Amino acid sequence: HVQLVESGGGSVQAGGSLRLSCAASGFTVSTYCMAWFRQAPGKEREAVAAVVTDGIKSYTHSAKGRFTISKDDAKNTLYLQLNSLKTEDTAMYYCTRGASYWGQGTQVTVS
Repeated sequence: HVQLVESGGGSVQAGGSLRLSCAASGFTVSTYCMAWFRQAPGKEREAVAAVVTDGIKSYTHSAKGRFTISKDDAKNTLYLQLNSLKTEDTAMYYCTRGASYWGQGTQVTVS
């Protein structure tokens, strides 16, 4: 069955970096649109970045230039590199397969 397991979150100071991972099982990440979303306390879940099957990547305005989405087909894993983190990036980060399957999330806290 489809499973997504995120990891890599943590607490960092503003300006720091983190790399989030999303290990997938039950399907091949290279054959689906994959994305990262985030949800801050009291706010709606919002998209951060996505990558489609032909490798084209897209980012929201807040993520562009600071975050990088990537896939490792051999490891069947999706990544999100977070650089130049700001306090407003504090949120639970989720990976998703086509907004149909979701992981449990990994917490990012920026102080």
